[in-house]
Amino acid sequence: MLRPALAIATLAAASAAAAEPFTFIALGDAPYGKPAEVYAPYEALIAQINTRAPRLVIHIGDTKSGGTPWSDDALDQHLTFMNSFTAPTLYPPADNEWTDCHREAAGKFDPIERLAFLRTTYFGDGTKSFGETKLDLLSQSAAGYPENARVLQGDVMFITAHVVGSNNNFEIRDKAAVEEFFARNEANIAWLSESFAAAADANAVVIGIQANMFEFDWNEFGDETWLRHSGFQAFGNALIEAAAAYDKPVLLIYGDSHVYRVARPFPTKAPNVLALEVPGDAEMHAVEVTVDTTTSGVFSTFLVKNDALTE
Repeated sequence: MLRPALAIATLAAASAAAAEPFTFIALGDAPYGKPAEVYAPYEALIAQINTRAPRLVIHIGDTKSGGTPWSDDALDQHLTFMNSFTAPTLYPPADNEWTDCHREAAGKFDPIERLAFLRTTYFGDGTKSFGETKLDLLSQSAAGYPENARVLQGDVMFITAHVVGSNNNFEIRDKAAVEEFFARNEANIAWLSESFAAAADANAVVIGIQANMFEFDWNEFGDETWLRHSGFQAFGNALIEAAAAYDKPVLLIYGDSHVYRVARPFPTKAPNVLALEVPGDAEMHAVEVTVDTTTSGVFSTFLVKNDALTE
């Protein structure tokens, strides 16, 4: 048994190690366009990210544009890209990967079939991250949602949730789409609640989703007007409630509308939430986030411009 003084010293050392600053990279909505035109600069961006040696990478989805087919071959290629990041990589799927595949320009696929194929091909049992270096993950695979994952890094809990653009697939397109939305939405909210509970002893939380849920003036936020569509309301309200109860720094990362910006979307109801939208599409860059839980701000961001696009 450790003597009291030794036990205190050991715990203090463990706490200091957990609180050491680190960086991770966030990106998304890339690569967009014809493979012959965008794969090379995307590979260059991955190489550039690898040289920065982040602790973790989060690709928040839309690994293709909505106007390119999501064939099995394309899925295989983008899985190769995902695993070419040196750091462990997290990835919540997005609308371009499955929700919007019914569109003619995307190949007129069955979205539910593409989603099932994506889960099987990419996520398996949901116990491992992407990237050359794999992390062990906890996931919601037992409920059928292996893409919903979480992992503790230092004293920060990282969480992914499957919330996508195109109104979160709450589209009155057919019965299957609506049923899929309600089931996944319920699972997402349960996962959010469970994950915040698991983060009780962590000093910060990072959440990665794909959808831009917001509708507001970025110069003047308002808690009452932030929800954009009904497909986001239940999850958004659950996020506000969970984050407010957590009462420690929360970083929400998303993409969807391709504009790099950082702000606090819930200044009254959950002022501890910082929102980061990553760039994308023609702005195929990434964002480096420095995490230091010993500082008041905890999260600071730096735009990593793709050298292949700025030469």
